[in-house]
Amino acid sequence: MSEWNAEAVAAALLPIVGARGLLQGSDMASYEQGARYGQGKALCVVRPASAQEVQAVVRWCTSHGVPVVPQGANTGLVGASTPDASATQVVLSTSRLRQYCEIDAANRSVTVDAGMTLQELNDRLEPHGLWFPIDLGANPSVGGMVAANTGGTRLIRYGDVRHNLLALQAVLLQPAGELLDLGRALRKDNTGPDLKQLFVGTSGAGAIITRATLEVHRKPQQSATALVVPTSDDAVLDLLQALERDLGDYLSAFEGLSGHAMQAAIDHVPNLHNPFAPEPAPEFAILIELEAASSKTYTGLDLQEALNQFLQDQFEQTISNAVIGNGHALWQLRHSISEGARALGKPIAFDVSVPRSHIMAFCRAARALVAQDFPFLHVVDFGHIADGGVHFNIIWRDDASQGYEPAVVHALRDRIYAMVVQDFAGSYSAEHGIGPHNMAYYHQYTPAPVQALAQGLRQLTDPQRLCGTVDFGPTAA
Repeated sequence: MSEWNAEAVAAALLPIVGARGLLQGSDMASYEQGARYGQGKALCVVRPASAQEVQAVVRWCTSHGVPVVPQGANTGLVGASTPDASATQVVLSTSRLRQYCEIDAANRSVTVDAGMTLQELNDRLEPHGLWFPIDLGANPSVGGMVAANTGGTRLIRYGDVRHNLLALQAVLLQPAGELLDLGRALRKDNTGPDLKQLFVGTSGAGAIITRATLEVHRKPQQSATALVVPTSDDAVLDLLQALERDLGDYLSAFEGLSGHAMQAAIDHVPNLHNPFAPEPAPEFAILIELEAASSKTYTGLDLQEALNQFLQDQFEQTISNAVIGNGHALWQLRHSISEGARALGKPIAFDVSVPRSHIMAFCRAARALVAQDFPFLHVVDFGHIADGGVHFNIIWRDDASQGYEPAVVHALRDRIYAMVVQDFAGSYSAEHGIGPHNMAYYHQYTPAPVQALAQGLRQLTDPQRLCGTVDFGPTAA
């Protein structure tokens, strides 16, 4: 472990990044606190403004054994971008690494610095009629999205970041500070292993991502939205399969919203209304969205008319009620659930996935577990039904009959994750990635040979394990 103190490290790195690129003391507070989990103390925060400055910082830290924690917009939810409490790590923020943005509209690609945020990227793409359609409840950096392999609400149509990544630039820790360019702005390049994927979904372990080339998409020329109430849990997957059969070329979202989730948003988010009023919010609803990039002029297709006809044909078969149109208001309800849930008390968040054929059965089983063994807790679940993902969030309400107990939360996590992995062949981290918050479950549920292979790959780029806050190798004996 490094024995360098904060003053000495800051003095050594100041000539590399300059006064604007170095933070100390209270100026580091926002970089030391995670969006949901993770809070520590850094030696200092460095904010390089170029890949060359990243290289120089990495060379110095590697040669002196100082650990580096890569950080983008710090919107992650597993604590992977924040330092621990040891005050021995340098936070390397890419917040100033955001100048370069080259758009190739004909190729439908963009090459962008890792620190640029999703909103900034889409603002740049807007004049070209393009967008990067990873739809999230946060505004992450491009590098952070690659490191976490983010998905979002429109994954079923556009895929996750991995599916839209054409090339990657990263700074390695071994050889120290080497700038590696992996891939080009090509969709077809079968000249060997796709090595850029080694740095996707690694939560920043092993290398500092400095630039990415992404495939982007034409913005939709029309869309159609509806919030529907299924006739039963079993009808949810029947409805999804019917949609894919009849309108699958246009299906972009199929989001499940529990009644508790909708009500939390309606009760606590200003200017949000119950779309089913005067009836109460139903026990469960599905937000359906269709999108078409092609012109209605040439195709003759009116998506809203097509969706309306589909829902009419499905009435009483798979759906019992529907609110049609006003997509902005319906999506506002969906995106307000997290805020509404936080207003109820302390969230206990589960980002999980199972084969989608089992997702409703999992939700039933998980709700039953909470009701039986943790009746003082409040389930607020919602998620991406069409890709098997669900945010099975549980709230320890401020008005609960039992006071908050970390040991109970730990026991609950163990039970839910065991159900996900062992009973439903699922994943305990569907799209948030791996970080200190859930690292113990990686070691518990990932086979030892797989962990050894992951650590072997990391050994090539970071043999001292100085980069990142996670270690994908087997736990020490």
